[in-house]
Amino acid sequence: MREYLKFYIDGQWVDPLQPRTHEVINPATEQPAGRISMGSAADVDRAVMAARRAFATYSQTTVEERVALLERILVEYKKRYSDMAAAITEEMGAPAMLAQKAQAAMGVGHLQSALEVLKTYAFQELRGTTLVAKEPIGVCGLITPWNWPVNQIACKVAPALAVGCTMVLKPSEISPFSAQVWAEVMHAAGVPAGVFNLVNGDGPTVGAAIASHPEVDMVSFTGSTRAGVEVARNAAPTVKRVHQELGGKSPNLLLPDADFKRAVTAGVRGVMTNSGQSCNAPTRMLVPNARMDEVLAIAKEVAEATTVGAPDSGAALGPVVSAAQWDKIQTLIHRGIEEGATVVAGGPGKPAGLDTGYYVRPTVLGHVNNRMTVAREEIFGPVLVVLGYDTVDEAVAIANDTPYGLAAYVSGADVEATRRVASRLRAGQVNINSAAPDLMAPFGGFKQSGNGREWGDHAFGEFLEVKAVLGYAPKAA
Repeated sequence: MREYLKFYIDGQWVDPLQPRTHEVINPATEQPAGRISMGSAADVDRAVMAARRAFATYSQTTVEERVALLERILVEYKKRYSDMAAAITEEMGAPAMLAQKAQAAMGVGHLQSALEVLKTYAFQELRGTTLVAKEPIGVCGLITPWNWPVNQIACKVAPALAVGCTMVLKPSEISPFSAQVWAEVMHAAGVPAGVFNLVNGDGPTVGAAIASHPEVDMVSFTGSTRAGVEVARNAAPTVKRVHQELGGKSPNLLLPDADFKRAVTAGVRGVMTNSGQSCNAPTRMLVPNARMDEVLAIAKEVAEATTVGAPDSGAALGPVVSAAQWDKIQTLIHRGIEEGATVVAGGPGKPAGLDTGYYVRPTVLGHVNNRMTVAREEIFGPVLVVLGYDTVDEAVAIANDTPYGLAAYVSGADVEATRRVASRLRAGQVNINSAAPDLMAPFGGFKQSGNGREWGDHAFGEFLEVKAVLGYAPKAA
């Protein structure tokens, strides 16, 4: 049993001002894995004021000093790599291989990306006699989710540190173990006191206190669209910057000339990875009606070959994160069936032999139309819906007929035609023919999938203010 009952504030591990604890449940066993303290508005205020004091000096550090700091953090992170992976498996059920090869690896990736960008980033530009300077925005509130826990911590903390900001992190209370390891890494790396602070707690208490605090200059939130609306509402009275990476219902458009075996296989696996708990998962597969039977046969084969089991069993899928998440997924699968979808693979209930743990059957629902609930709501589980189209124009219209716009996918043999379709998809990131991830590519959404961008150099801009200094340079004689 892990016990993390202190917060990290002003360079020290401190007791909460109003003691209250929360049990963290291991989703594979349904048993408590540990306890954390739950913060209050008073704890947030203490952390924010520590960050405010630290900003006065940290904001004035040189690029070289911040490069050295990030390099030390990277060294310490690598020392704790296996601890990080183990924490993620225990708190949210990620299979051990996924935690090792993908989840924990994202921490390294984002630290390395921030370092690479920082070394050449132009913080100043002279335009005639005017200096345009990019300066750290100030104290940042960072609110992160449970599904890719250290990925979302790293892709916020690393660029914020790189540009000279100070911060208060609130990780999800569902998956707080990885954040504890991260804080220990920061302390071991010698991050100056007050620059990084950690307060555990829930959204309505700690999250709201961070978003509404007058000394927080910007808040970066990743989570559901519903919760993102509340963050923006709480932040509005203080007119702070709000960056949001929210929900998704991403289309995966297979053009008529696509390699269907390859594209369908990749699409099914893309939905099933991390038990479907990825905001950018390609959950709506759009295929020509004339090829529907072929597509469903391939999808069925791939889904039924996807193993589900305990995180240490070698299975491809572990449990989903909680009982509440399991119940939501089951409700939506049932709703899809009631509204006329066909169960091609999987379906309601738990996989055979897995009565304990929040396991979901890898599910494919066929003959879905875009008016069905399962085509419009984010399920956040290993559930793929397959929709048909007759023309490419119709496919693009269906793909864009969603309140979300985080990601989109398109596959086709004709490169130029595929690019033209990609240009018509209303999403912040479009993937052509199962391209590999790119940590330097901007990540964020259109419409109700949020605003602003993370990853690479675009992430830096979220944590910077632009200042124009007129008359900085003398006029030429």
